[in-house]
Amino acid sequence: MTSVSSRLVRLLNMVPYFQANPRITRTEAAVDLGVSTKQLEEDLNQLWMCGLPGYGPGDLIDFQFSGDTVEVTFSAGIDRALKLTSPEATGLLVALRALADIPGVVDPQAARSAIAKIAAAAGTVGHDDTLAAVNNQDAPAESRAAGAVRAAVRDKRALTIDYYAASHDTVTTRTVDPIRVLLIGGNSYLEAWSREAEGVRLFRFDRIVEATELDEPAAPPALTLQAPPDTSLFDADPALPAATLRVAPSALWMLEYYPVRDVRELPDGSCEVAMTYASADWMTRLLLGFGSAVQVLAPESLGQRVQATAAAALTSYESYEAHEAHEA
Repeated sequence: MTSVSSRLVRLLNMVPYFQANPRITRTEAAVDLGVSTKQLEEDLNQLWMCGLPGYGPGDLIDFQFSGDTVEVTFSAGIDRALKLTSPEATGLLVALRALADIPGVVDPQAARSAIAKIAAAAGTVGHDDTLAAVNNQDAPAESRAAGAVRAAVRDKRALTIDYYAASHDTVTTRTVDPIRVLLIGGNSYLEAWSREAEGVRLFRFDRIVEATELDEPAAPPALTLQAPPDTSLFDADPALPAATLRVAPSALWMLEYYPVRDVRELPDGSCEVAMTYASADWMTRLLLGFGSAVQVLAPESLGQRVQATAAAALTSYESYEAHEAHEA
């Protein structure tokens, strides 16, 4: 996450930089931008593929190269202030509001300030509402631990964290070298090298009780920085129960919205799937909502739970109907 965001910021600044420094050499530009000449070439090639809708000749950012020098010949408007359409502003506001509520991803106060400015520029709120959004005292504040972790990731500093392990109901102290922040299933995680475990671990932000930045740089092994995030454990956590379900054709849309796996299509058009769940109560409510379109094949205990809950609901409804009829 950090490397992608850093490159995006650099790419957005490169066109104005080259316009302000016409015919600068690649070597000089690489030094100024803090990258290698190889990375600079990759960035220029990336920018060549960016531009205005249409994305044909005359729409894309263009450069002129003379010897080792670089000069911008067409900026595609990237050097001008961005003007958002109403749908674009709405989409950006929704995304910012979602990020502001997830610990560790962004500074909530900065996000709320950006939200207020975008909303005001889009004409959806007045000036007083803008100030209120920025200064809202009731808005959730970032915890000290989340702020410390976010700063350590940004500054590439090592950390000690007190972490609550829900599976063991214990709090342990770890020394970690931050790698990046990840968003998985609506939760934010710190991906870091755990010195105690000598391996990469994911730490959920809302379970980091305390965090203290150390007076030393983060030093995760180089291979962990080059490797993509490993989120495979979220595909099928062996510590969580799993249900085998038969899903009728009318309910196959659930495969797009819920974490199902091992999908097997049956001759009648239905599917047999495996689905991991953390809460039996939540799973029961979900299955009741599908009615007869989703059948529990295993475990038997879940099927019995769904049947018992449905029977209890039906009894309550019949009692209510009888009471209403008697009152009438």
